[in-house]
Amino acid sequence: MKKKQSKLILLSGMLAAVLMLSACSSGGGDKGASSGKPYIPVISKGFQHQFWQAVKSGAEKAAKEFDVEITFEGPETETQVDKQIEMLQTALDKKPSAIAFAALDSKAAVPLLEKAKSNNIPVIGFDSGVDSEIPVATAATNNKAAAALAADKMAELIGGSGEIALVVHDQTSRTGVDRRDGFKEQIESKYPNIKIVDIQYGAGDQLKSTDLAKAIMQAHPDLKGFFGANEGSAIGVANAVSEMKKSGKIVVIGYDSGKQQTDAIRNGTMAGAITQDPIGIGYQAVKAAVMAMKGEKVEKDIDTGFHWYDKSNIDSEEIKPLLYE
Repeated sequence: MKKKQSKLILLSGMLAAVLMLSACSSGGGDKGASSGKPYIPVISKGFQHQFWQAVKSGAEKAAKEFDVEITFEGPETETQVDKQIEMLQTALDKKPSAIAFAALDSKAAVPLLEKAKSNNIPVIGFDSGVDSEIPVATAATNNKAAAALAADKMAELIGGSGEIALVVHDQTSRTGVDRRDGFKEQIESKYPNIKIVDIQYGAGDQLKSTDLAKAIMQAHPDLKGFFGANEGSAIGVANAVSEMKKSGKIVVIGYDSGKQQTDAIRNGTMAGAITQDPIGIGYQAVKAAVMAMKGEKVEKDIDTGFHWYDKSNIDSEEIKPLLYE
């Protein structure tokens, strides 16, 4: 009886070991970890904004439509460049079929993207893109053009003259640079009577952006307008203006379209904002990754569009689908 029990225990142990080895090996190759489908990791700049959750939903929609497996992840905050690089390394170690990447630091990731290229893993940039020729395509808003439109709206709303300031999420990502420069260059080239008195960087963090905006208002008591270049920046600026009892006196223009921004526009704290199409960004990134992994030709720059919205059109059929809770 004891011999039979020993044999059973030995066989059970061997079976468990085989199953463990099988489970460990299933995450490799160019297949998804659990489904056997082509695997495409999608690495975003963060998770703290509703914008990224909307991008995620678009990516998941494309994954279902094109029958691939994706993972969607990003660091807790948009200052954690090192953590994002670790995520990219981990994703590449799984030998995916393709990879979609929104760079926090558009240069820091280049060595790993070169590794992807040498392993014939197509890279698709989304939202921020990468300062490199490696990505076969980038699905993104034309951020310079969108920020230029924000500048035109600012000029209109402050009467073509006065002091304004910017709070931008960073000066390392493509979005941070393009939105800052698009706004700044439009003001400087078209509106000689408007002066940009300060540009600060709040890492997309609401509280930090609020503190920066308050300091700018204290240093420039005649300030007439603020541009907040992403969701966290814009909400931070709006909160600062509200806390300093400047609502209605300082024009606030934002970027993106999460609930806190739409609420600020509805209550008049914010004059209006640029909305991207985050669902479209996620969808187009995964679609382009699927095309690239199949060897199909992909358009290099995939423009996912943008719109201005304010109280007058926030509930319109054109804008409503682009707002996210």
